[in-house]
Amino acid sequence: MAAMLKEESTITAKGQTTVPKSVRQALGVDYGGRIAFFVDEQRRVYLQKAEAEEAADPVIDRFLEFLARDMTQHPETSIVPFPQSLLDRAVALTAGMAVDLDAEIEGDVSI
Repeated sequence: MAAMLKEESTITAKGQTTVPKSVRQALGVDYGGRIAFFVDEQRRVYLQKAEAEEAADPVIDRFLEFLARDMTQHPETSIVPFPQSLLDRAVALTAGMAVDLDAEIEGDVSI
């Protein structure tokens, strides 16, 4: 099979590597996305975008249940307005900053 794209990446001492930008783009994977590796009998490795799956975390599930119960039983103390002083401080700290959360990440990204 002829390769449509060939890129190289170095494996670190911790066994980590950077997926080159062109490969991430070809797979349609952004920061935080997941990829799946497949190795065949000739030790060739194939890579594809992993299918999204809902992984249940029992600790987080129990914590969220606790929060829901607490908010229902004690709405007067569980749900309070955001303090204006904290909002003012956040606005002051971010004054003049422009952030595009949909912009592509430039350069290599190590995940």
